[in-house]
Formats: sequence, structure tokens, C-alpha cells
Amino acid sequence: MGVQINEDRYGVLDIPITVASVAANTSAEQTFTVNGVKTGDFVAISKPTLSDGLVVSTARVSAANTVAITFGNLTASPIVPGLETYRLYVFRPEKTPVAVFNQ
Repeated sequence: MGVQINEDRYGVLDIPITVASVAANTSAEQTFTVNGVKTGDFVAISKPTLSDGLVVSTARVSAANTVAITFGNLTASPIVPGLETYRLYVFRPEKTPVAVFNQ
């Protein structure tokens, strides 16, 4: 079998991360090292447990080997989630066309 073109790549990683304190009534982005991710990758994150008042909002690849995750705190007190193993979905399209939606 020869080389395939337009072959998208994807995978799921379990990443142990320690989330720093998230201040009361705010949202903040924190970065974590994830070897192998590249700018242009699509990532989605899943927190393994519930932390009352904590929102895990978005994730993005901010630089090579770096994932930035936005956390929100809906309470009047700081939240310190600590160390947990999050699940990260990584999708790497071979090519991404310019957005055109045909109705």
C-alpha cells in the first residue's frame, strides 16, 4: 500500500496535570506541557471528576507541546482542583479548508 493523502490523525491521551488555584468569580487560562501536540491541532478536554463551581471551558494548543485550558470559577471563594488525570482528545487534520458552509 502506498502513501495515503488527506489522512487525518487523532488520538486520546490521559494527561496528569496539577491545576493551580482559580480565583473567585473569574476565568483564567493555564498552560500544561503535552509532548507531541502541534499548533493547528484541535483539542478537547475532559475533567474526570466534578468540582463544585469549577467550569472547564475550552482547550487549545497555544504552542508546540503546550495545551492551554480555560477554567472558570463560579463561586465566591478560590478553587484549588489539584492533581488529576484529564482526558485529552487530539485531532490533527492533514489539511483544513477555508470555512464555506453550503445550505
